[in-house]
Amino acid sequence: MNEARQDDVHVDTAAEFRQVRVRELIWRSEGVVSIGFVSLDGCPLGPWEPGAHLDVQAGPDMVRQYSLCGDPTNAHTWQIAVQRDPRSRGGSIWMHDNVRVGDVLTVRGPRNNFPLVEAEEYLLIAGGIGITPLRAMIAQLQTREARWRLVYGGRSRTTMAFVDELAALGEHVSVVPQDELGIIDLQAEIGQPRPDVTIYCCGPEPLIAAVENACQDWPAGSLHVERFRADIPVVAPDSTSFEVVLEKTGTTIVVGPDQSILEAMEDASIAVSFGCREGICGTCETKVLGGLPEHRDLLLSEAERTANTSMMVCVSRALSPQLVLDL
Repeated sequence: MNEARQDDVHVDTAAEFRQVRVRELIWRSEGVVSIGFVSLDGCPLGPWEPGAHLDVQAGPDMVRQYSLCGDPTNAHTWQIAVQRDPRSRGGSIWMHDNVRVGDVLTVRGPRNNFPLVEAEEYLLIAGGIGITPLRAMIAQLQTREARWRLVYGGRSRTTMAFVDELAALGEHVSVVPQDELGIIDLQAEIGQPRPDVTIYCCGPEPLIAAVENACQDWPAGSLHVERFRADIPVVAPDSTSFEVVLEKTGTTIVVGPDQSILEAMEDASIAVSFGCREGICGTCETKVLGGLPEHRDLLLSEAERTANTSMMVCVSRALSPQLVLDL
C-alpha cells in the first residue's frame, strides 16, 4: 500500500558539501521563514526536481534536511522554508536565530527521496510545514496542466506558510485551519480506492499515520509520504552482535547489540556520509552485497525492503550473522 518513493531512486551518498550565499529571508507565516540561496560566483546552482531536499549545516555540529520549495525551473536560486520549532533538536532555532542575508552556509544536495511520479490525477495532503515539497510539486503540475487537488491543514491560517498564495488557486485547494474547521476529514477527502489517483502526503507523524490507515485498501504504490523526523520509535536493540564486511576496504567490524552500523563504524574511525540519524533522509543509504538487513528506517518502500539491495546504516542492523556492504 505505502510506497514512499520510486524503487529506482537512490541517493548519492558521495555528494559533497558546497557553500551558498543567503540572498533573501521572507516571512511566510507566523514562525516560518523562507531562505533563498544563490551561488557565491553567480553561476547557476543546478537543476532539481519537486520533492528534493537540501542537507544544511545548521551550526557547528548539526546537519538538517529542508525541502526545496521554490520554482524548480529557476536554477539560479534554491529556496527552503524553516519553521521555528522549540521542540526540535535545535536546527530550526539555530536557523532562525543566526541566518541573515549575505551569510554563507554549507549545504549538500539536492537529493530526492520523494519524486513526483507520472499519474493521471494527484491528491496532495499537507500538514503544517509539510506544505514545502508539495508547493514545488504544484508548480510543476500547473505547468503540465495536470489534474490535481491539495488539502492543506494547519493549526491556524496565521501559522500556515504560503496559505494565501495557494488559496488563490481556487477549487484546486482546500484550506483546513484546525481552529476554524477542525482536523482534515481524511475519509471524505481520500474516499474509495481509485487506481488512476496518486496520493502525496507530507506533515506531522499523526497526519501521515492517519493517511496511511485511510489508504490501506488502495493499490500498491498509490501513496507516497515524506517524514521530516522519526516520531515513530525505532525498534529496540536486540541481544546479539554481528559482523559487517566493508567490501571496498576489506575491513570487518563488529556491531554490538546496542549499536547501529553507523555507530560501530564511527567507533572504528570509518567515515561514512550521514545526516538525520533517524532513517528518514537517505544520506547514509548503502548498497547491500551480502547478508540480510533488518530495516529500521522510515524511508525505503516495501518493495525495496524485500529486495534487500540497500539499507540505511544510521538505524538499521542485521538479521544474519554477517552483512557485506559496498563501502
